[in-house]
Amino acid sequence: MLLVLVLAPFAGSLAAICIPTDKATPAAWLSGGVALFCLATAAGLYPVIASGRVLRYDVHWLPEFGLNFTLRMDGFAWMFASLVTAIGLLVVVYARYYMSASDPVPRFFSLFLAFMGAMLGVVLSGNLILLAIFWELTSIVSFLLIGYWHHNAHAREGARMALTITGTGGLSMFVGLMLLGHIVGSYDLDVVLSSGDLIRSDPLYTTVLALILLGALTKSAQFPFHFWLPHAMAAPTPVSAYLHSATLVKAGVFLLTRLWPVLAGTDAWFWIVGLAGLSTLLLGAYFAIFQQDMKGLLAYSTISHLGLITVLLSLGSPLAAVAAIFHTMNHATFKASLFMAAGIIDHETGTRDMRRLSGLFRHMPFTATLAMVASAAMAGVPLLNGFLSKEMFFAEAIETHKYNILDTMTPYVATLASMFAVTYSLRFIHSVFFGPQPHDLPKMPHEPPHWMRAPIEFLVFACLVVGIVPSWTIGPFLHTAVKSVLGDATPVYSLAIWHGWNLPLFMSVIALVGGVGLFLIMKRYLATSVEGPPFFRRLEGQRIFERVLVTLSWKWARSIEMRAGTRRLQPQMRILVAVALLAGAVTLLTQGFKPAAIVLRSIDPAFALIWLIGMICAVGAAYQAKFHRLAALVLLGGAGLVTCITFVWLSAPDLAVTQLLVEIVTTVLILLGLRWLPKRIEDPNDPEIMTFSTRMRRLRDLAFALFAGLGMMIISYTMMSREMPETISSYFLERAYSEGGGTNVVNVILVDFRGFDTLGEIAVLCIVALTVFALLLRFRPATESLETPEQQRVQNAFDDEHPHRKTGDSIAEYLLVPSVIMRWMFPVIGMLSAFLFFRGHDLPGGGFAAGIAMSIGFILQYMAGGTRWVEERLRIHPLRWMAIGLVIATATGLGSWLFGYPFLTSHAQYASLPIIGKIPLATAILFDLGVFSLVLGATVLMLIALAHQSVRAPRAQHVRAARAAAKEST
Repeated sequence: MLLVLVLAPFAGSLAAICIPTDKATPAAWLSGGVALFCLATAAGLYPVIASGRVLRYDVHWLPEFGLNFTLRMDGFAWMFASLVTAIGLLVVVYARYYMSASDPVPRFFSLFLAFMGAMLGVVLSGNLILLAIFWELTSIVSFLLIGYWHHNAHAREGARMALTITGTGGLSMFVGLMLLGHIVGSYDLDVVLSSGDLIRSDPLYTTVLALILLGALTKSAQFPFHFWLPHAMAAPTPVSAYLHSATLVKAGVFLLTRLWPVLAGTDAWFWIVGLAGLSTLLLGAYFAIFQQDMKGLLAYSTISHLGLITVLLSLGSPLAAVAAIFHTMNHATFKASLFMAAGIIDHETGTRDMRRLSGLFRHMPFTATLAMVASAAMAGVPLLNGFLSKEMFFAEAIETHKYNILDTMTPYVATLASMFAVTYSLRFIHSVFFGPQPHDLPKMPHEPPHWMRAPIEFLVFACLVVGIVPSWTIGPFLHTAVKSVLGDATPVYSLAIWHGWNLPLFMSVIALVGGVGLFLIMKRYLATSVEGPPFFRRLEGQRIFERVLVTLSWKWARSIEMRAGTRRLQPQMRILVAVALLAGAVTLLTQGFKPAAIVLRSIDPAFALIWLIGMICAVGAAYQAKFHRLAALVLLGGAGLVTCITFVWLSAPDLAVTQLLVEIVTTVLILLGLRWLPKRIEDPNDPEIMTFSTRMRRLRDLAFALFAGLGMMIISYTMMSREMPETISSYFLERAYSEGGGTNVVNVILVDFRGFDTLGEIAVLCIVALTVFALLLRFRPATESLETPEQQRVQNAFDDEHPHRKTGDSIAEYLLVPSVIMRWMFPVIGMLSAFLFFRGHDLPGGGFAAGIAMSIGFILQYMAGGTRWVEERLRIHPLRWMAIGLVIATATGLGSWLFGYPFLTSHAQYASLPIIGKIPLATAILFDLGVFSLVLGATVLMLIALAHQSVRAPRAQHVRAARAAAKEST
C-alpha cells in the first residue's frame, strides 16, 4: 500500500496530461479521485500506525552500496501524508472552479498530481538517497507549477528564483546526506535515526549539519533565503495554497523534524537553526505588515510561521519539538484556507490590491466570515488552533535552554513577532472586508459557487474544533506523530485550553493588545503606502538575488568563457586532450611507472601489412582533414576497416561486428552533414595559405596526437602485461553462463552484469538523438520563396530537368548500384538484423548490433528513393521506437522487483519447443529488445534530420543562383 500511495499520483499525472486541453472537468474529476484514493489509503493505515508499528516496503536497488527503494511510514510520516493528500483533495475541488477554461487545465492537474507524488515520496522515503531524489523532484515540479502562466514575466522570474534557491540548497543537502550515510555506514533511515551519538561525535558532524541545513533552510524560505517565496505568488492561487500550507515549504521543517533526534542538541545546531529561525520569525512578520497584495501578505506570514517552527526545533527540548509538530499541523489548516479565500476575492473582484478593496463583507458575507476566523487563528486568538500552539511556543521560549544571548532574547522576539502577526491579520481583515463601499473594481463582487467555498468551510471548521476540543480531535494524531519522532524521550504535555494565569498567557495578552494598538497607529499609513517596509528597502531579496546572479553569470562566467572557452570544436577538443594528457603525466610522475619487459615475438607479415595500411589511412585522413574532407572521410573509413579486421584477427568478433556496422552508419551520416561545415582550404601547396602559424598549428596538433596515442599504448601495455591473481575477465568468464544464461560474455556483461550502465547509456543516446534533431530542425535552411515570374519559370524548368528532386532528392542515379537492388536489400537486412538479435546472447550479435544493422536498411532506402519516397511507403516512427525501447528496458528492470530481486536481475532457463527441442531463454533478451528499439529509433531520427536537410539544399541553392542571374541581367 505504501508503493501504491506514492505511485498513484504519478499514474494520475500521466493520465491527466493525456486529456484534451479543453476538457477541464474530466481532469478535475480524475485529480480529485486520485487525491481521495490516496487519502483513503493513508486513513486505512492509521490503525496499524497508531499501534506503534513502522511500516516498511523494501525493494533491492543496488544492495551492495546500501541503495534500496525503501518506503517507510511511522506516525510522523503518516501525519504529513495525511496533510498532503487531504489538503490536496480540497485544493483540487477549489481549483475546479478557480481555473479559467482558457487555461490548459489538464496540464495544471497533471503537474499538481506529480507534485503530490513527489511530496509523498519525500515524507515516505526510508532511504536517504531516495529522499534526496524526491526532494529535487519537488523543486522541479514546483518550478513548473509556479511558472504555469509562462506568458507572465513575473511567473517566469518567480519560478526561476525558486528553482535556483531550492535547487542549490537541495544539491548541498544531497552531499550532506551522502556524508551522513558514510558516517553511519548505511543510508537506511532507521539505521540513521538510531545512530545519534555516533553522528554527533563524528568529526564530519559540523560539515554534515551545515550542508543539510542549507537544503532545509532554503526549502522552507528561512532567512537569508526567504525572498524567493513572495515571488512565487505569481503562481495560480491553488498552487500557492498547496505549496505554502502542506507541501513545498513544509519539506524543510519536515527534514529538520525528521533528523532532530540525531542532529539536534549541539551548540552548532542551536546557533545556526536558532539564528535563522528568530530572524525569519521577526522579519517575515514585519514585512507582512507593509504588503499591499493579499497573497504577498500571506506569503510573508508563511515565512514568519515557518520561522516559528524552526525556532522551536532549534531549542533542543522535547516539549519544543512537540510544539513544532503541533504548529506544523495548525499552520497548514489556517494558511490553506486563507490563500483560498484570497483567491476567491481575486477571482470575484479582479484584484488582490488591498488599497482598492474595502467593504466586501456586504457583498461576500460567508467568505468574509470564513476568512476572518482563519485570520484570527493565524493571529493566535483563543479558542482557535493557532492559539494553542502559540501558547506552547511561548512556554518554551521562556525556558532556559542555553546560557547565552540568543536564548535570552527568544521570548522578547517571540512576543514582538506575535504582536506583528496580530497587526497584519487585523490589516487583512479591515482592509478587505470593512470600510467604505468598494468602487472602480474590475468585477462586481459576489459570493463564489458553493463548492468553491466548501474547502475553506471544512478547514475553518477544523480550526474551530481543534481550538475548542483539542484533546478529542487532534490529540491522538499528534501523540502518534510525536511518539514516532521522540520515542522514549516523549514528554508529558497537555492540550488543555486553560493553563491558569501564567507568563505565556501574559505574553499572549501583550501580543494581542499591542498588535491592535500598532494597527490603529499605522492604519492610515498602511492604506496609502507604496514604498514597502521601512528600514529594509535596500535589503530587498530580489535585488540582491539579481545582483548575485548577474555577477556570477554575466561577469565571472563570461570572463572565464572569454579566456578559456571557444565556439569552435577543435580548440575544445584540444583542451580536453591536453587536460587528459596532463592528468596522465601527473599520475606517472607521482606514482611511478614500472611496466613489464617487452618481449618481441614474430609478427605475421599479413597482419603487419594490414596495420601499415591502417596507419597510412590514419595519417592521410589527418593530413586531408584540413583541405579535402571527403578524401579524409574515405581514408578514415579505411582506418576503421583495418580496426575491424584487427578485432577479427585477435578473436573479438563482437567488437568487429559492432565496429563495422557503426563505421557504415557514421560514414553515411557524416557524408550527409559534410556540406554544412565551413569551407576549407582548396590548395595545400599555395604558399600564401600555408603560413608559418598554420604549419605550427598543425605541428602542435600532431604532437597532441602522438602523445595521446603513446599514452594509450602505455596504459594498454601496462594493463595487459601485469600479473594479477584474479582478473575481471576471469570473473565474467566463470559466471556468464551460470548466472547470466549466455555464452557470449560480451553481451551478457552489457545486458546483465552491467545492465544498469547500459540503461544509462541508451538514455544518453536518446537525449543526444533528440538534441541533434532539435538543432538541425532549428538551423534547417528555409526554402527561399521566388519573388518574380521569371524566377518561377527558371525554377519550374529546373524541376522538369531534375524530376527526382521532386520526390526527395534521390542520389541513386549517381551510384553504380541500381536503386531497385537497394530497395530489395531492405528485407535481407531485416533478416540479418533479426539474426544478429536472436543469436546475441550466445554468439556474436545483440540488440545494439541489430539496431545499427536495421538502420542501415533505412539508410539504403533513403539513398535509393529519397526522403519523400521512403516516408510515403514505410512507417517511420523513430520517436515511438525510442520511447518504446526505453520503456521496455526500464520495465525489464522493474519486473525483477516483482519477484523480490534487485533491479535488472535476469533469469535464464531452457524452453522445450516441438521439433526444435530445447532453446535457451533469458529475460535479458527483453532488455536487449529495448536496446534494439532505442538504437534503431535514435539512428533513424538523426538520419531523417540530415536527409531532410539535404533535400532542401539543392533547391535553395538553385533559387540563389536564379536570383543572381536575374540581378545580373537587370
